[in-house]
Amino acid sequence: MFYVFNCMTKKLLIFLIFTSVAVLAFQLKPLKQRLTKVATSIQTPNLINKDSLTIASRVDIPVGYKRVFYKSGSYEDYLRNYSLKPFGSKIINYDNTEYFWQGGHIGILEIPVPKNGLQQCADALIRIRSEYLWANNRKSEIGFNFTSGHYCSWKKYAEGYRPKINGNKVTFNKTANANSSEENFYKYLNLIYMYSGTLSLYNELQPIKAKHLKIGDMLIKGGSPGHIVMICDEIVNDKGDKLFLLFQGNTPAQSVHLVKNLENDAISPWYQLKDDAVIPVSNYTFSSSKYVRFK
Repeated sequence: MFYVFNCMTKKLLIFLIFTSVAVLAFQLKPLKQRLTKVATSIQTPNLINKDSLTIASRVDIPVGYKRVFYKSGSYEDYLRNYSLKPFGSKIINYDNTEYFWQGGHIGILEIPVPKNGLQQCADALIRIRSEYLWANNRKSEIGFNFTSGHYCSWKKYAEGYRPKINGNKVTFNKTANANSSEENFYKYLNLIYMYSGTLSLYNELQPIKAKHLKIGDMLIKGGSPGHIVMICDEIVNDKGDKLFLLFQGNTPAQSVHLVKNLENDAISPWYQLKDDAVIPVSNYTFSSSKYVRFK
């Protein structure tokens, strides 16, 4: 009897020991994963060139990737080689105060922020697109919808046509002298900033699937509050997998800046972009959003 009891006791003891070891191994598995992730993060190459003053030269390419080719003078090439302020420059609000959080960017674009506070997130990208068209003798292509849906072109504005806005009703009448100067061009942009935004761009622009994304395309959530960011560089590996760099303006109006990837240190500041994904970008998280392209 004692022998049987003793055998059962030994078997129970062995069972408890194996069970304890299994439980301990299970509990330590997440810790091992976290430690491995930390070690991997520490070994990640620094992809930032602090002495460089363009987007393309500021950010290196991860191993196994190459930049997607775009011809010189194209909009894609223009964005990729946009000038940056010296590394470490801070995000400055339109009223010359510092933005409250300086931890989400790795570069400030060389684009002025008007003191009137109008050049917010969508407006900053509208300006960049418009300045490219202006500089490349494509002024007739400059035009945007108001939130009401009415189209306002630089061509008609330069001819002296101005909108008369009554609620959602908009009419255009020639009430000013023709003026195609650069100074008048920026007055036109201020008008666009007032009556256009993320909601108008969300409704106006062509939607794009993630597999077709290229430099110049945007991720947008229309509304109040909405947000928008623009792709400014693009790389690809031998498998066809792509990574992208993003920049943004913000509300309040502030310095346009190249954002970090705060979710993936291994590839930051590069982003993987997928359809119907939740994408955190610096101070905003995109969901139920879409990709769009300027006409």
